[in-house]
Amino acid sequence: MNKKLILVMLTICTAFGLTAFPTIGKAGSTEQTVLVTTFPIYQIVRNVTEGRDGVLLDLMLPSQLGCPHDYALTPRDMQKLAKADILVVNGLGLEEFLGAPVRKANPKITVIDSSIGIEETLEYSEDHNHGHDNSKAEHHHHGKERHYHGHDHHHAGINPHLFASPRMTARLAMNVAAELSKADPKGAAIYLRNAQAYAGSMNRLADEMSALGKRLKNNRIVQPHGIFDYLARDIGLTIVAVMQAHGQEPSASEMMQLVKTIRKKQAGAIFTEPQYPEKVGKSLSKETGIPVAMLDPVATGPENAPLTYYETIMRQNMKTLESTLGVK
Repeated sequence: MNKKLILVMLTICTAFGLTAFPTIGKAGSTEQTVLVTTFPIYQIVRNVTEGRDGVLLDLMLPSQLGCPHDYALTPRDMQKLAKADILVVNGLGLEEFLGAPVRKANPKITVIDSSIGIEETLEYSEDHNHGHDNSKAEHHHHGKERHYHGHDHHHAGINPHLFASPRMTARLAMNVAAELSKADPKGAAIYLRNAQAYAGSMNRLADEMSALGKRLKNNRIVQPHGIFDYLARDIGLTIVAVMQAHGQEPSASEMMQLVKTIRKKQAGAIFTEPQYPEKVGKSLSKETGIPVAMLDPVATGPENAPLTYYETIMRQNMKTLESTLGVK
């Protein structure tokens, strides 16, 4: 009886131990929590880490937030940071809310900048115009042009919205795979294989967009802010005016100037985005008679978006460009 009782108690204790400490004694002891700041980068990391056991992936900011230019860290964010092993960021100044708070919350965290080493960036001009009639107001995105005189919500400097470009998204995926491989060498083969496949899909998509750009009847557009700069470069679009600067709607005088510029530059369409109100775009369309439509930079998305979500939205954007700008 004593032996049976001891055996039963050992069984119960063992079962309790496995329940209370689920990572002990299994391959999961090497589990790593990977925290990603924004939705578009999160989607890239999801594709790169697909099939790798032991990676616990989490999104830091709400998937519907959009670009976090004015974001402030919350206590919940700090808790997520404290538990994470790796933090993957967009970089290029998009996450200005990060910095000292990250190291305070978790001194040992590994930070991966997805934009590392990418030199084909575009720059904002310090001259935030709303379509003023000067030579710098028109931007041709062809070849290896690197300087863009446009708008951001708050900064002059490098435009951080690489993710809105399939070509740049391919680069981001390869960067993430390379950096994750350093943190998790055993998963390197999976990360590299996934990233190469995803980058291949993105580059093929970019090629299709470039081909579409050559068939468009009118490649001159108006954009809401600097969100579409890299996408415009992929396609070969010319941005003749920008509707907003510093996240603010244009004044009455700026609206008049926008109307004059749009007419003079013979823009083919005015594009808004789902992350911001359509009011300005619709008003300009009414004043100029130029069609207005919505393009989605995939800065936001549903919480449980499929892995193919980015490509699906970009293909919808292609249809929108065809219907608004026309094809030859």
